[in-house]
Amino acid sequence: MMLFKLSLKNIRKSFKDYAIYFFTLILGVAIFYVFNAIDSQTVLLNVTKNTRDIIDLMVNMLSGVSVFVSFILGFLIIYASRFLMKRRNKEFGIYLTLGMSKKNISKIMLLETFVIGIISLVIGLLIGIGASQFMSVLVANSFEADLTNFTFIFSSSAMIKTIIYFGIIYLIVMIFNVISVGRCKLIDLLQASKRNEEVKMKNPIICTMVFLVASFILGYAYYLVTAGLDTLTNATDIFLPIVLGCVSTFLIFWSLSGLILRIVMSFKRIYYKGLNSFVLRQISSKVNTTVFSMTVICLMLFVTICVLSSSLSMKNSMTDNLTSLVPVDIELSKTRNISEDYANQTGYSEILRQDSFLSIEESLNKVDFDIHTYFDDITTVYIYVADEFTFLDTLGESEAEIKRKYPIYTYHAPEEIMKLSDYNKVAKLYGNQEYTLNENEYLIVADFESVIQMRNEALKTKPSISIFGHTLIPKYEECQNGFIRISSNHINTGIIVVPDSVVDESYLEKEILLANYKADSREGKQEIENTILALGEHENSNTMNIDASTKISIYEASVGLGAMVTFIGLYLGIIFLISSAAILALKELSESTDNKERYHMLRKIGTDEKLIHRALFKQVAIFFIFPLLLAIIHSIFGLLFCRYILMTFGDEAMVRSITMTAIFLIIIYGGYFLITYYCSKNIIKDK
Repeated sequence: MMLFKLSLKNIRKSFKDYAIYFFTLILGVAIFYVFNAIDSQTVLLNVTKNTRDIIDLMVNMLSGVSVFVSFILGFLIIYASRFLMKRRNKEFGIYLTLGMSKKNISKIMLLETFVIGIISLVIGLLIGIGASQFMSVLVANSFEADLTNFTFIFSSSAMIKTIIYFGIIYLIVMIFNVISVGRCKLIDLLQASKRNEEVKMKNPIICTMVFLVASFILGYAYYLVTAGLDTLTNATDIFLPIVLGCVSTFLIFWSLSGLILRIVMSFKRIYYKGLNSFVLRQISSKVNTTVFSMTVICLMLFVTICVLSSSLSMKNSMTDNLTSLVPVDIELSKTRNISEDYANQTGYSEILRQDSFLSIEESLNKVDFDIHTYFDDITTVYIYVADEFTFLDTLGESEAEIKRKYPIYTYHAPEEIMKLSDYNKVAKLYGNQEYTLNENEYLIVADFESVIQMRNEALKTKPSISIFGHTLIPKYEECQNGFIRISSNHINTGIIVVPDSVVDESYLEKEILLANYKADSREGKQEIENTILALGEHENSNTMNIDASTKISIYEASVGLGAMVTFIGLYLGIIFLISSAAILALKELSESTDNKERYHMLRKIGTDEKLIHRALFKQVAIFFIFPLLLAIIHSIFGLLFCRYILMTFGDEAMVRSITMTAIFLIIIYGGYFLITYYCSKNIIKDK
């Protein structure tokens, strides 16, 4: 009982020292519960089967991510407990001096960890339960579900999972603390506060050379993920800029530790103003002794910014583009006129092969579906393919240069060919530009950005092409923007549009039917959609091979995928942000503990308390800004690379997503900064 009372007294006495620890534990518990409670939150949502499947997939992925998150939080909590142990070394030494056994000290630590764990779990769960209600609304809005029946939601499974995961983490912390107490020596405990890191002045010439080399390496890494993307010919090549970025970041922090003080010392007015000399020596000492940790924190912040910005941007872009990319309610497509040889090669049955000679309308009649009953604005067009006419045949004189710049593209893929009249029918239906061609001209329509660049480079040389015995020249020196197939993103790599008279009907490859539903309301459109889905249960459904894409299904998939990416990115991003900020805060607090004597000496020589606090604020601010500043620079180029990878989804919402990421940084990173400053001020104050 005495040890329990002593533990409680220690917790109350050291509450300010525990502030970062408490804040991190509570925040970790709350976030863990919120994201694991999504399962219970989504059960009540009235959504379609497709959306439900996507939600279930998201929940399963979040559950898997939670395992990874638990390892991160476990490491973070153990790291934080090390700081607390260091903070109390002198206290433990006094206990040993007074005759207390290491066993009893271990019991005190066990009780303190248990009490802190219980308190943080209770508070974190209460905050998490409250925050999960807002998450419920966010999830419902993301999936555009009905909120009229919204009720308070409590997830018992998420609570049990949180208790189990954090219970294991606390148990590991307890074991770690017992081992640490068992290994400590009395003399080390009593003299812990007197051990300060020695400021080692590195050779400024060597530091300058290392900094320049590191900057060059980092610049090359930036080049590889932006202007030099063409040199990354396969997936493994991306590891090169990653490795270069990590190495150069480490070298920059190493060299800065020797440069900062030297550079500022050359500016005498600045160096000797107030306590700047003291602050700069403190900073130089910290950077000198925390190069590796500063590197890790910087890279974690970089990952945080990229993950949050990219995931949020992807969600917004996927939904923002749907209006323009899906201008009709339904697209039906069918492979036509399948030969016996092709059927044998691809596994088409004889029934499906025979069906390929029927039009889409004729095939649908077999399952008692009349397109004129359900569809308006019916537009049927055809795609022609000649195996001998490939992408390579459109490159002309630019073939060698394009192959060099884009070595991984499949150049032998057959090109899709379309009649001018068919394309103009689709353009009119979509509200896009219509074209005219002379009998010896062609044009290329595409909307996939990277392929457009390739085709534009080729078209500048005005390459002639031979199709179906006709030689044609390009009407335009650039690709024209446009598409045929409806989709959630830009997928059209190129369609060759030619005069109707050029086309040989025997090369018919695919029939495409585009239409709108004969319904004005969302409910009416959904009813027709359900009728189409039910066709799969018709007795003759296995005798036809028609692919269907609908606005409703595309929209649901886009919204669902966007929401899934956002929630996973948000989960990981916040955890990474908390981890990096907490590690940085604990490093600073540990340094403040070690440097108490230095601040005590300042007071002895008559330094004003406000001046000391101002110096401490500058010190903490610089310590927090250093890794963040370099992480932001990394992120500029990282986001450019992410934009390239996700360009098919668009990047219209990038500014909004970056703004949201900045808000998260200000709230969480800024919150840790303020808590660190006030805790540091408490540590160094004259008692």
